[in-house]
Amino acid sequence: MKLRGRDMAKIKICGLTRKEDIDAVNFALPDYIGFVFAKSRRQVDEHKAMALKSHLNPAIKAVGVFVNEDIEKIIRLCKSQIIDVIQLHGDENKEYINTLKSSVPNQIIKAIRIKDHQDLKTDYPCDFLLFDAFHPGQYGGTGKTFDWSIISNVKKPYFLAGGISLENILKVIEQYNPYCIDVSSGVETNGYKDPQKILDIVSLARLL
Repeated sequence: MKLRGRDMAKIKICGLTRKEDIDAVNFALPDYIGFVFAKSRRQVDEHKAMALKSHLNPAIKAVGVFVNEDIEKIIRLCKSQIIDVIQLHGDENKEYINTLKSSVPNQIIKAIRIKDHQDLKTDYPCDFLLFDAFHPGQYGGTGKTFDWSIISNVKKPYFLAGGISLENILKVIEQYNPYCIDVSSGVETNGYKDPQKILDIVSLARLL
């Protein structure tokens, strides 16, 4: 049951690598999925992402996840419609974001890795922020939580990532009201996307 005065939280399933993953999200219908182009065990290249996107329900937006990527590559992926939304998960600065904005109309998510209050920076010229846990030497995908109270007063719409699962998603949405929940390892079994977990977590997100 949707709470009064609250917009329904959106949900993103990140790190898709197989046709089976696409089949699972086409059935569950999250709002976004993520293709990771940065170095990761979930990394896909341009050709793999193109093949996967061709099977994706057009109602689901494909997010390209990048870490300090060459801007021309991102522009090419946007113009070829392999990705619909850009997620910057590295050390990209305002100038980098503005260059992208002047080149393509795609929405931009800027990820901020949080260790303590000093890491909370919200003045990027992006459409959305994404908050994830800080881990030395790793830009994301750790599956670890951080002190979410640090972001409790953020006004800009944001994605919340890191350690969100079936066990805590309802509490996270009720307490922090993020624009979108971002899940990857929380819907995996033995390192692979689990269709039942994807369906269950999307269904839970729709309750509020």
